[in-house]
Amino acid sequence: MVKNKFDIIIIGAGIIGSMIARFLSKYELNILLIEKENDIGTGTSSANSGIIHSGHDPLPDTLKAEMNTKGNRIWENIAKELDIPFKLTGSYVVAIGTEELEVVKKLYERAIENFIPGIKILKKEELLYKEPKINRQVSGALWTSTTGVIDSFEATIAACENAVMNGVKLMLNTIFENFIMHKNKIIGIKTNKGSFYCQWVINCAGLYSDEVMHKAGIRKDFKILPTRGEYLIFDASKIELNTVLYPVPTKEGKGTLVTTTTHGNVMIGPNAEYIDNKEDRDTTKNGLEQIVKNAKKLVPSLNINDVIAQFAGLRPKGNQKNKDFIIEIPDQIEGFVNLGGIESPGLASAPAIAEKIIELLKEAGEKLKEKKKWNPIRIARPCFKKISHKERRELVEKNPSYGRIVCRCEEVTEGEIIDAIHAPIAALNYDAIKRRTWLGTGRCQGAFDYPRVIEILSKELGIPATEVTRKGSGSNFFYRRTKEPE
Repeated sequence: MVKNKFDIIIIGAGIIGSMIARFLSKYELNILLIEKENDIGTGTSSANSGIIHSGHDPLPDTLKAEMNTKGNRIWENIAKELDIPFKLTGSYVVAIGTEELEVVKKLYERAIENFIPGIKILKKEELLYKEPKINRQVSGALWTSTTGVIDSFEATIAACENAVMNGVKLMLNTIFENFIMHKNKIIGIKTNKGSFYCQWVINCAGLYSDEVMHKAGIRKDFKILPTRGEYLIFDASKIELNTVLYPVPTKEGKGTLVTTTTHGNVMIGPNAEYIDNKEDRDTTKNGLEQIVKNAKKLVPSLNINDVIAQFAGLRPKGNQKNKDFIIEIPDQIEGFVNLGGIESPGLASAPAIAEKIIELLKEAGEKLKEKKKWNPIRIARPCFKKISHKERRELVEKNPSYGRIVCRCEEVTEGEIIDAIHAPIAALNYDAIKRRTWLGTGRCQGAFDYPRVIEILSKELGIPATEVTRKGSGSNFFYRRTKEPE
């Protein structure tokens, strides 16, 4: 047996790579999932709208439309299996004025072509009755009943944990460098941690998917155009919304949304700015002002003083004319499954894309044999904030660390932090714990919990506090202890 030999290697552990790994773990396959960062889901999957779109927007007869509509139908069951929050909120595409109402009518026809159930056009009076916060200049809206929201962090983590529990090997801080070839077939990859051999490589590199496919010698004209989208999050105690509000879409995308989240906050964004740097997630004054202006067109009562957080994410838009998803086994080379341009609605499409990959592998001649003991269920760790007082008492009796609140705003306990550190995919820094427990996301944005979390990480990992980081190497909280010489 060749050392470091796998059946399948997946490059990239965002929501797409993690979901594919989870679906493929159902079969008797030796799978390696590599991720260049120190945690999973830190790229595009870490900063998006968290919406399971209905599928009303993509052009009919495209892969994007097919994957979106199929994914939307799968997600509710997937959320139950992975034990993650899923809110079926429905959504409105809101028209302001006569011209926009005509666009909404065309969008309704597109939704019919995409076989989207539970849709209708609402008149102004009905819409204002249902959603009184909406701009009173509204002329109507398209209602889609199948739109939902999830936490994209939690979805990625849960899918990847379930994959790992079912035998997938995950390697973090592992950077893809090149392919190992034998004639016209990929037989492995070279990384910063050595070479690994396989029958198939699946490209789920997101923002870097173009660079991966170019090293395979295909689609040399394809290029990812990183598109920055900025967001603002509002204090949940100041404003409440129970649905998703879209503006009328443009050729640039769905526009600036006003949406609820699974955590109860209202979130607005994104804008769309093409940039050159695939790592630039900085927010900008102009960008944030733009999304506030756009969001107030939908909900005029939004108060900028109620904002508690801001962030930006990058979407991996492709430069191809039709902007469709690339999901293929190319003819030019063997052993390669190629994905690219998986922008919005990539999150909604993720489970359908995973099923599509299985279909492609079977069509290519792979005889996939199901495991007898595959377990699709992943049980979430306790969330103190969301359980009843009776359940809290029982939990604290079993584990007193759940009785010590560390993050006051989100009621995150010491027990939850320790559980995250020792989870199937360990949280080894502050931001990794934040993604898993939601600490530091409330009104104080971590100002109260930092010292205690650093102390817990230091103790549980057996490292000095000076080695505890916010988000991995180079982001240490402390340089040295006080009164020590430099």
